[in-house]
Amino acid sequence: MSAPSTFVWYELMTTDAKAAEDFYRKVVGWSTQDAGQPGMAYTLLVAGQTPTAGLMTLPKEACDQGARPGWLGYIGVDDVDAYANRVAKAGGKVHVPPTDIPNIGRFAMVADPQGVTFNLFTPVSDMPRPADGNTTSPGFVGWHELLALDGEKAFDFYSGLFGWTKAEAIDMGAMGRYQLFAAGGAPIGGMMTKPAEAPMPFWNYYFQVDGIGAALERLKGGGGTVINGPMQVPGDSWIVQGLDPQGAMFSLVSGNA
Repeated sequence: MSAPSTFVWYELMTTDAKAAEDFYRKVVGWSTQDAGQPGMAYTLLVAGQTPTAGLMTLPKEACDQGARPGWLGYIGVDDVDAYANRVAKAGGKVHVPPTDIPNIGRFAMVADPQGVTFNLFTPVSDMPRPADGNTTSPGFVGWHELLALDGEKAFDFYSGLFGWTKAEAIDMGAMGRYQLFAAGGAPIGGMMTKPAEAPMPFWNYYFQVDGIGAALERLKGGGGTVINGPMQVPGDSWIVQGLDPQGAMFSLVSGNA
């Protein structure tokens, strides 16, 4: 059996790329560099020496169709075309069919059966993988969270597709069960049925920062909005969930208050 797939890249599609770049540089501590892609503006968000995520402007046609700023996760697979077919056969959708990115790799934008979007990706060669870095360092993604229409059915889909396994399940009382999941090692995230007040299911990504209190002040000072937190979670980490100035949801996590 092949090793479980895991997240290898993250991407923000937004309505004001320059403003978003300034915001995340201040809040998360990323440095930035141009990706050098011919015919498109694509900014790399760099943690230390490792490119961790990308940032680009939402195409006008996507905005015209109702697309809003948001973060996307890329899950690494050995055959994008085969996995896109598997997503469709499992009840999901293929929004962007398998497509080559010159000198980078091949990707497809898909959605799970509950409508949550993510990308499949195969690089053309070895590339730095954010998941292989020290994910407790600022700028790396420390946690992946899925708020689904049905948490159990969502886990069945992702485990069947990517080989993810159940770890601890945390009783959240009236909010239900928060199921941790792993991709061949320690847990990398959690899934649960979304609360009724959440308008739609979605993936949420937690970016590591040097201290949650200082990052919270940077978030508010940069024009972001706090949705929830700061709060301490099992494992003694501290989190904040918020919206950036363009309306994309993101979260911060730190071992320090």
